[in-house]
Amino acid sequence: MRGQAPASSTPKLELDQQLLDAKLSAPEPPARGHVSRAALIDAARSSRRRVVGVTAPAGYGKSSLLTEWASRESRPVAWVSLDRYDDDPAALLALLASAFSRITPSAARLSEKVTGHGISALGRGAPLLAAALRASPDPFVLMLDDLHEIRDPACHDVLSVVFGGVPAGAQLVAASRGEQSHLPRARAAGDAFEITSSELALDASGAQAVFASTRLQLSSEDAGMLVERTEGWPVGVVLAAAIASEGGGPPRALSGDDRYVADYLYRESLAGLPEHQQRFLRRTAVLDTFSAPLCDAILETHDAQQVLRELEDSDVFLVPLDRRRGWYRYHAIFREFLLGELRRIEPDAAVELQVRAAGWFEAHGSSAKAIEYLIDLPSERPRAVRLVAATALPTYQAGQLATVQRWLGSIGDAAIEAYPPVAVLAGWITVLTGQTAEAERWAVILDRSAYDLVPDDGSASFESARAMLSSFMCASGPARALADAEFAYAAEPSWSPWRDQALVLLGEALLLVGDATRAEAVLREGSLLAATFGNTDVRIAGEAELAMLSMDRGHWEAGAQHVRTAREAIDERRMHDYASAVLAFSQAARLDLHHGNLTAARRELTSAMRARPACTHAMPALAVRVRLQLARVYWAMGDHAVAHHLMREIEDILLHRPDLGALLDQVSEFARLISESEEQLGDGGPPLTPAELRLLPYLQTHLSVREIGERLFVSRNTVSSELGSIYRKLGVSTRSGAVDRATQLGLLGG
Repeated sequence: MRGQAPASSTPKLELDQQLLDAKLSAPEPPARGHVSRAALIDAARSSRRRVVGVTAPAGYGKSSLLTEWASRESRPVAWVSLDRYDDDPAALLALLASAFSRITPSAARLSEKVTGHGISALGRGAPLLAAALRASPDPFVLMLDDLHEIRDPACHDVLSVVFGGVPAGAQLVAASRGEQSHLPRARAAGDAFEITSSELALDASGAQAVFASTRLQLSSEDAGMLVERTEGWPVGVVLAAAIASEGGGPPRALSGDDRYVADYLYRESLAGLPEHQQRFLRRTAVLDTFSAPLCDAILETHDAQQVLRELEDSDVFLVPLDRRRGWYRYHAIFREFLLGELRRIEPDAAVELQVRAAGWFEAHGSSAKAIEYLIDLPSERPRAVRLVAATALPTYQAGQLATVQRWLGSIGDAAIEAYPPVAVLAGWITVLTGQTAEAERWAVILDRSAYDLVPDDGSASFESARAMLSSFMCASGPARALADAEFAYAAEPSWSPWRDQALVLLGEALLLVGDATRAEAVLREGSLLAATFGNTDVRIAGEAELAMLSMDRGHWEAGAQHVRTAREAIDERRMHDYASAVLAFSQAARLDLHHGNLTAARRELTSAMRARPACTHAMPALAVRVRLQLARVYWAMGDHAVAHHLMREIEDILLHRPDLGALLDQVSEFARLISESEEQLGDGGPPLTPAELRLLPYLQTHLSVREIGERLFVSRNTVSSELGSIYRKLGVSTRSGAVDRATQLGLLGG
C-alpha cells in the first residue's frame, strides 16, 4: 500500500496548528462566577502523590480547578484538552507527546517518535512516551481535561502505560465526569489523591463568593436556600447569579422539577439576551469547538468576532480555548441545552449548519473534521463516503487506525459496497493490520463489485485498485497475481501515485513465477518511483527485495546499499512495526552475519521477529518469504530451534495459501537442508509466537488475564497458557519481570 496519499489541492493553512494550540493551551481561569479552589489545589500538590483524579458530574468546576491550578503552578505544566476525536490510541499518544514536548525542549520530536505509519501504540509508542516522562530532568505536571471523552479500551491501555512513566515529584492531574480507569491501581498503591463532587460542591459561603464576583450581595439566608435548592451544584449557583444580575429576582424564587433546575435556569439566562445573540448561540452549538471565521461560515454572516466579544462580556458559558481568543467551546451542559433549543425553535436547521461546517473544514484542508460533521447525516452519506475514500489512507498512515475503523463502521457495509473504492481501502487496511477474516470478507465483496468512474483515492480506476489488492493477497496463485499486477501496471500512468505500488507488486509476482531477471528491473523502477512520490512503504518493500536478490547472487556491496536505503527509510518514518519492514530487517541481519557482526545481526533479527505478526496469510508471499529468510539466518547462526519454529509458521500459512509458485520450491529446498543436517539444535530456545507477541504489550497494563483475553478476543485459558509460555521463553516468573526482559531484548519500547 502506498506510503503517502495524494496531496490535497487545498492547503491546510494554519488550521491544524491552531486547533492543536487550542487543545494544548491551559485556558485562563473564569473571570466571573469562580470560587477559588486554592485549598484543594494546595492539598493535592502537597500530598506528593503522583496521580490526582478530579471526578464529578458536569457543572462542578473541574475545568476551572485545573485552570486555576495551572495558573498557580510553579512546575512546568503540560496541558491537554481532550475531545471525542482524540479517542484513538495514536491520536492520543501524539497529543500527549506534543504537550510534553512543549515543556521539555529535549523532547521536541517526541510526537514523531511515538506515532506514525505502522507504529504499535501499545507495544512501542506508549513505552517510548513513558520512558520520556520518566527521564524528565525536572518535575512537571501533566493535566488532562475531559478524560471522559476517551472511551476506547485500547486508549485506556495506552494511558495506563504512559501514566506509569510519571516520575516521583511530577504529577498527573486528570478531570473526568466518570470513574478514571487508572485510579484503582494508583489508589491501591497509595499513590492517588482524589477530588470528587463532595469536595467541589459549594456551601453558603461559596455561593456568596460567586454572587460577590458579579457585584451582587447575597444574604446568608438566601445563600443557604440557594445551596439547598441546587445541592451545591456550582453551575446552578453561577446561573442564579447571572439571572439575578439581569434583574431576574432573588435566588429564593428559583424553582423547577429537575434536581439541578437546569432547563429553567438556562432559559432564564437566555431571556435577557438580544435575539441575534440567542440565534448565534443556538446555531453555533452544532460545533464542538469554533472560531469566528467558522461561525461566520455556518451562519453566513460577517460579524461573528463582534458577537463572540459581546458574549464573552455576558455571563453565558463560553469557554476560550486559548489566550488569543481564537477558538472557543461552550460548557458541555450549556451546549446540550442550546442544541435542545435549536431542535425546538429551528428543527430543520441543524443538518444544514453541520453541512456548512463540513464545507468550511474541507475548504481549509481538514477533510477528517469534515467527515465528523457529515458521517451521521443520512442525507450526506454519499459525500461522507467519498471523503472517507480520500482521507482514510493518510489517516491510517498517521497511525490512527481506530479512527478509520470508526468511520467505516459508521458508514456501514451497504454504503461502502455502493462506493466500491472505499472497499478497496478497507481491504488494504485489514490486510496490513492482520485482520485476516475481515480482509477475506472484503475480497469477496470486491470480486462482485463494479464501478466505472474515477475513484477519489488517486488510482486510475476501481479495477486497477482492486487488481493491486488481489495481487498482494494472492488468493488464487501466482498466475492470477501476475495477471492482476500486469493489469494494474498497464492501467496506472507514469504520473499516477499508485504506479510504484503496481510495479513492486509486479516484481513480487514475477518472483513467484520464477522470473527473477525481469523482477529485479521492475522492482528497481518501482523503488525509484516510490522515492519520487515519497511513498515510503513501497520504497522499503522494493529495496528489501532488491537487497535479497543482490545478495542471492553474491553482490554484497549492492545488497548493502539497498539495505541502507530501506533501513534509513524505516527509521525516518518510524515504520518498525510495519509488515514491509520485516523483509528489510531480515536482509540487514543477513548482511551483518556476512560481515561477522553477530551483535548487530541479532538486533535486526529481534526487530524482524517482533514485527512479523503483521505478516499473515492475507499477504502470503511476503509472509512466507520473510519467515524463510529469517529461518536461513537463524540456522546459519546456530539458532536451529528458532529456524524450525519459523518453518512451522510457514506450514501454517501454506494451509491457507498452498500455491505460491517458485517460493514453494525455495521452502522445500531449505526444509530438506535442515532435515538432512546432522547438527544438533543450538542453545537458543523457540521464539515468542505471533500470538505471544500480540499478548506481550498488555503485560505492561493493569489488565487482568480475563480482561486481556477480552481485548484479544481469546479465552482466559488461552491467555494463561500463552502467559506461561512467555515466562518460560523469557526465563522470568512475573509480569514485571517479563516486561523488563522483553524491553531489554527489544521486544517492547523503542
